[in-house]
Amino acid sequence: MSTDDRIVRAREIYERAVFGGDTSGLIDAEQGLHAVEADAALARGMILHARFQGAPADGDSSPTEDPSELLLFERALELYRALGDPRGEAEALFWIGCLHQFIRRDDETAVPYLERSCRLAAETGDTSTRSEALRHLGIAAHAAGRLDEARERLEESTRLRREVGALPGVASNMIGLAYIAAAQDRRADALATLDEADTIAHTHGAHAIKRHIEQARTQI
Repeated sequence: MSTDDRIVRAREIYERAVFGGDTSGLIDAEQGLHAVEADAALARGMILHARFQGAPADGDSSPTEDPSELLLFERALELYRALGDPRGEAEALFWIGCLHQFIRRDDETAVPYLERSCRLAAETGDTSTRSEALRHLGIAAHAAGRLDEARERLEESTRLRREVGALPGVASNMIGLAYIAAAQDRRADALATLDEADTIAHTHGAHAIKRHIEQARTQI
């Protein structure tokens, strides 16, 4: 049921209760509105995350975290759990882990969230969320120097992203795979991977990814 449908249904149930005395649908209406709130909280948190990611650095300092972001993701997680929605729970867990890793640079806190997200996404068949969790688990493994594990995680994430047609995400993953290849003294593989990533990014208008590819070329 769509967001609009849930809101319309809640209004209809209200009218039946107030004018007809039939209160049997109130719990159902409330559950539907909890689902709307969970989806909205997750989406609002994602907007704040994109704003942080796109903000220019101020000199030597990083952009400032909006404290509302984590609260929104945690509210979404709370609501999805209460609703018995493991697919939504997996997505909320991913975003909490992503925030701790990407914004707070705290892999120790992030990894348990990402692992739980990955397990739940696999159980519910949510290929997209599983690919995201695997990507960020790969990033954590890379940062910890576990290069073989990092490569395995990113390759599986890339396979899943191809499966769902998320090709700009494939190009993004390939940058990470290029850095791993360079760290494993496979420089030719690294450059070839960046070439392929650049082709994908150009084809799909992923201009931000192309900038990261060029940065990677200067460092590999």
